Amino acid sequence: MAESGGAPFRCPCALIPPLLAQIFLNRFRDVQEITEQYVASLIPPRRRWSRKGENGVVLCVGGSRLYHGAPALMAMAAYRTGVDLVYLAVPEVHERPIRSMAPELIVIPMVDAKLTKRVADQILKWLPGRPNSAAIGPGLSVAKVTALQYLVGQLLSDGVPVVLDASALIPEVLEVVRGKRAVLTPHAGEFARLFGRHPGNSLEERVRSAQEAARSNDVVVLLKGPVDVITDGERVLINRRGTPAMTVGGTGDVLTGIVAGLLAKGMEPLEAAAAGAFINCVAGEVAERDLGLHVLPSDLIARLPAVMRAFDRVVD
Repeated sequence: MAESGGAPFRCPCALIPPLLAQIFLNRFRDVQEITEQYVASLIPPRRRWSRKGENGVVLCVGGSRLYHGAPALMAMAAYRTGVDLVYLAVPEVHERPIRSMAPELIVIPMVDAKLTKRVADQILKWLPGRPNSAAIGPGLSVAKVTALQYLVGQLLSDGVPVVLDASALIPEVLEVVRGKRAVLTPHAGEFARLFGRHPGNSLEERVRSAQEAARSNDVVVLLKGPVDVITDGERVLINRRGTPAMTVGGTGDVLTGIVAGLLAKGMEPLEAAAAGAFINCVAGEVAERDLGLHVLPSDLIARLPAVMRAFDRVVD
């Protein structure tokens, strides 16, 4: 992200020294580092005479009795990517607080506190039309795995690309998303739960693990960490941006919302995941510059417009 009239801002506490990163990139010729210029080439322009809904409609599903913040962060991050509408399905107990906190959101109160087949049917029925993307998982409590499979499967069958995170990252979803327009966003622990093995600690191990998992399951994997690895099994992109301040809980929920927003704008899953990882981390860098190591996920959301303004284009 370029500051007004200045060079791109980079966190002084870079997580991988540029020299080591270059050695790695030289060794793995098929690995591409995500840059501001690359992201700028991906973000679609907005038509000058576009109408409400044409710039993306996102469905977010998450939350439980314990976790109300995760789905709200996900949904507001999606909104800040510049989409037109965001529907958020949460347990009924959180409906009023979230409506009060964010009047922009269209809140669907789930009839059960956990994801059930009845809730899945309710969500699909209440939507006035087909969303352009869906994000499922942050804070979500899943009553039955079959309910998650059903919801994800129905959306994908209807041509809706999905982003899965947190509670939605379980092995049983792999058969549903295989070969479909889906992005899985695990950290190392979720990766182990999802694919049955730890991705490793070195960047080389993480690249190989993510690529193998994506290839064998025909899906896009965004492996989160000090260096994000994004791959569809063939192409591999790495994101070195970010800051240790982003270890605070909730930044992954923000990332999920950003990727969903970019998918809703018509971007392909690999590109949306790569651009989303970059944008999320640059927002974290800007927040750290302003606040030091005292960053909250909402601070990232507040800085998304400034970060994404560099990619704004309006066409006739």
